[in-house]
Formats: sequence, C-alpha cells, structure tokens
Amino acid sequence: MKLLRRRFLHLAACAAALPTLPRIALALDYPTRPVRIIVGLPAGSGPDLDTRLISGWLQNRLGQSFVIENRPGAATNVATAEVVRAAPDGYTLLTCATPNAINATLFENINFNFIRDMAPVARIGSDAFVMVVNPSLAAKNIPEFIAYAKANPGKLNMASAGIGSAPHIFGEQFKLMTGVSLVHVPYRGSYISDLLGGQVQVAFSPINTMIAHIRAGRLRALAVTTATRQDVLPGTPTIAEFVPGYEASGWQGISAPANTPREIIEKLNVSINAGLADPQIKARFTSLGSTPTPMTSADFGRFIAKETEKWAMVIKLANIKLE
Repeated sequence: MKLLRRRFLHLAACAAALPTLPRIALALDYPTRPVRIIVGLPAGSGPDLDTRLISGWLQNRLGQSFVIENRPGAATNVATAEVVRAAPDGYTLLTCATPNAINATLFENINFNFIRDMAPVARIGSDAFVMVVNPSLAAKNIPEFIAYAKANPGKLNMASAGIGSAPHIFGEQFKLMTGVSLVHVPYRGSYISDLLGGQVQVAFSPINTMIAHIRAGRLRALAVTTATRQDVLPGTPTIAEFVPGYEASGWQGISAPANTPREIIEKLNVSINAGLADPQIKARFTSLGSTPTPMTSADFGRFIAKETEKWAMVIKLANIKLE
C-alpha cells in the first residue's frame, strides 16, 4: 500500500516533462468547451448533490458548462472505468468518493487501478455518518450497546446498502474495534423502512438521510462516526469518545485521467477551493449535510491513498467478499 501511495503522489505531480510554454497556454485557455463530470452514483446522492453545487460555481467562474452525467453501476466502477479511458485533457472528470477507496480492495477483477490511472484534482466535501438504532433497543449509548451486543451475540441485525458499501464497511470497523457480533443484512435498496420497523436494529448511515427520523424520535442516535462532534446533532458524542481511534466519514472530490496536464489540474483545484471558501457555497453545503473540505491536489492524493490503505485493512480483517 505504501507503493500505491507513492505512485499516486507521483501522478499528482505528473506531466512535468512536457514542454512548459504549450502547457501554460493550454491552462490559460482551458476550458474552451463544455466539461463532463461523470458521477458513479444516482442523482440525488450526496456526492451527486455536492458535485452539482460545485459545478455551478465552476461554470460561472470559468465561463463554460460543467455537465453532470450520472453513470451508476458496480459501486462506481462503471463511471470510473469510463473516465480512465477518456482523453487526459481536462474535459472528462470523475466525481470520486469513498467507494473508490473501498473498491480498490473489494473488487478483485476490475480492469483499472484507481491509484495508478487517476490523478487527484480537488477534494470537495465530507459527509458525517451516524450510528442509529431502533428505539425499541434498550441501549441508549455506545457502552450500553456494546454490553448488550456482547451479552447477545448474533442477535442484533446491522443494515447496510449492500456488501462493501460505506454503511457496511463502517459497521465492520466498529465490530473489529469493539469485538461485538452483529449480523450484517445487506439491502439492494433502502433499509430505512425495516430499521424503523425494527426488523433490523442498527445502521451506520449518512446523517442527512437520518436526521428527520432522529429528530422525530423514530430512531435513536448513539454517536457520530466522525472524529469530532457535529453541530447538526448537538449533544451526540462521537464513537471515538468510547472506542478510541474510531473514525469513518464519507467524502467526495474530483479526479481526472492520469497524465492530465498539471496546469489544468491546478486551475481546477484553485477554482474549486475558491468555491468551497465562498460563504454562500459553504452555507449550501451545510444545508445538504456536507462539510466543504478544500485541499491541494497533492494533499487530496495523500488522503485517498490513506483511505485506500485504511479500508483495505478492514476488508481483509473482516474477510469481506462479494457474493
């Protein structure tokens, strides 16, 4: 995995050997036609909404259309493969997200290597998750949940959006770090109705999909998965306050095919980060349950490499296999 990190950082600084003046001229002109941003998740998902928000900013700032195209399938692999094959000219970009870091280990036969074949452009946002339980469960906090789960091994069902999804992997990390036994129940669609009905008792879900149910008392929030508490759930602790070292967040950003000219990547990075710093854009991100997370392209590359290593370890230790 250290080799993958070094390779990704190398790609983040690629194109240095190309002639300087033509590259600079290319960056000054870019973009001269509409730019496609491929999203590997359905319209309305967190990464999709964040991408649409920043694409509007880019369109106004750079004077060209930034067109969103949703290509869901194979946990974002369909979209990623399309962008990997695209010309490295800055006109086809990818909304990369947490699944890309997970898929690098989860899928054994994908025909691309995300670390090798994609170049980081900019991180966009971070989405907090929350550990929720059905109110019928006696546990009202993390210590009580752990105690109950250990006293009743295999009797609690943990819902997820499917094998290898973020809710699944975040839950498996919790299981590994606490030693509890939870029965994983993967869903192809939404699991919320079964969680509300008590058929499954616990889930690790994005806050923005659970907040209304939490506020209405239909679900109980035990803790957020992030390293720090979240303003949207005042008084709700972090899992790490009881399980030191636990942290899990959803994230999304923009990446480009490897060998995209460095000047284009930098122009996009500067433009995206300017949008993330704009007070109105920040407020709209917050309304979507997302936190703007500006980074340099190199820092984003380091972040993705670290996430890939982290989730690879969880997948291997939990022996997660696709069916």
